[in-house]
Amino acid sequence: MKSKIVEALSTFDRLSLRESATHLLAALGYRSERVPALNGLEDLLNLFDKEDSLTEKQRALFADWTDARAVFQLTEVELTSQFSLLRATGYERSRAESFLFLAADLMDRDYPRGRLAAMTRAVNRLFAMPTVLLFRYRTSDGVPVLTLAVVHRRAHRKDPSRDVLARVTLVKDIRLQRPHRAHLDVLAELALEAIGSNVRTFDRLHEAWERALDTEPLNRRFYRELFKWFERAVAEAVWPPDAPAEQQAIRCITRLLFTWFIKEKGLVAREWFEREAVKDLLQEFGGTDYYRAVLQNLFFAALNAPIDQRRWSTRSHESHRVFTRWRYRSLIRDTGRFESLMARTPFVNGGLFDCLDEEKSRSQGGRRYDMFSDPDPEEGTAAAEARRDAWRLLSVPDRLFFDDDGLFALFNRYKFTVEENTPAESEVALDPELLGQVFENLLAAYNPETRDNVRKQTGSYYTPRPVVDYMVDQAIAAALAERAQPEDGDAAFWSERLRYLLDYEDAGELFEEQDARAVVSAIADLKVLDPAVGSGAFPMAVLNKLTLALRRLDPANQL
Repeated sequence: MKSKIVEALSTFDRLSLRESATHLLAALGYRSERVPALNGLEDLLNLFDKEDSLTEKQRALFADWTDARAVFQLTEVELTSQFSLLRATGYERSRAESFLFLAADLMDRDYPRGRLAAMTRAVNRLFAMPTVLLFRYRTSDGVPVLTLAVVHRRAHRKDPSRDVLARVTLVKDIRLQRPHRAHLDVLAELALEAIGSNVRTFDRLHEAWERALDTEPLNRRFYRELFKWFERAVAEAVWPPDAPAEQQAIRCITRLLFTWFIKEKGLVAREWFEREAVKDLLQEFGGTDYYRAVLQNLFFAALNAPIDQRRWSTRSHESHRVFTRWRYRSLIRDTGRFESLMARTPFVNGGLFDCLDEEKSRSQGGRRYDMFSDPDPEEGTAAAEARRDAWRLLSVPDRLFFDDDGLFALFNRYKFTVEENTPAESEVALDPELLGQVFENLLAAYNPETRDNVRKQTGSYYTPRPVVDYMVDQAIAAALAERAQPEDGDAAFWSERLRYLLDYEDAGELFEEQDARAVVSAIADLKVLDPAVGSGAFPMAVLNKLTLALRRLDPANQL
């Protein structure tokens, strides 16, 4: 199946839009001869004009489109003939009676997830059936990619005869040449043969697609594999004795996960995590030098050091306990390359990358949680011998990161995104919310007998996203109701309208200009405080909801 998908993706570079999209869907098991008369962008816009269904803002979404083609419409007849999904038990009543597949060419540029989701919603407003979109374009660095977009449709809460376009899910930026393994996994799960024969209606088919695109099982699978590595790291590495090995391994994982996310954003060089590049960088590879000479320097003396203050430790008394200086110079073969890669690393100024070693020496009772020191094994002095003994208290094998079961092999099996998923739009990838989930779950797991006490001591409770969204909605709606008053004086209807304004799914045109102006003014005056900020889930949710409200109230930024 994956070989078929790889071959089909490669056709997008040499065949027409419709032909290549047809090849890909055929690889997944979907075929139909029913091709609606939609043979270009003009045809699509004419359909919108006939329905009078595009606002000016929505029409602007199509400024980046250069072509649009209906690939085919999949109905009960085609589905039955292809996979016998409907024969065994008869046809159940279904809201959806077909699928439409539509392909579009976009101008070459990077597209944020929100814009692709808005395009998907706009097209789905035009058609009565679920419409799956395939977007083809080149990213800003010239890589040809494809994005698959699916929108969840459900019955309107107040008017069951109408559909609500809810969450849009994207499989984003699939490389047409050398696609990422995680993208191939997702596409394979959408294939008819993977979905199974228990699907009897298009509603069930839609639900099966949603299950395949759900990020929760993805997150759980990743965590299970990560926990196996955590147990291995505790067993195989020698960690400084002043803190439990489990705690040290958790700290290593959370630091590396954060770094991996910003690597995906292009802020940290990929070479730090590539076997061949690291082999060229270090004097020796395959022992225990990588964690010390690369990762610790990256964490403490780059991500935690202002750029203009980065330099090598002089190994003098004055700089020995300055934990933002590069160390282990003797372990590095190409110091020029090392410094060049470090120069590309941002200063994130976060406590996650603080070196936790104490300034006092161990002989004076100073504790070493990271063991970030710089003895020179070539020196023959007694002091060097003592430092070398201390060095032995930290030994993390390179194989833990680079072998076939290593941490980087695990990370590379998954697609990471730096955009947090929301109830309105999500990408089938691991998003930054995972950081909080991993930290909280590992913290609870490493001492199961006292997991509640451990959490209480550290305040490490991670609030699930649905709970965050509910609490944020209630807080914002109450705050806006208190600060802005409606023109008609109807307080009950005003509160209802504010709740709809913050609803990703059901909000409509409920605000006249004067009311909109009052709410925008109230938003401008809001202050938000989260005393137990943690990973920032609540402030980020507030920000997302307030920007959603502003987009609806003031799409042209006039207020």
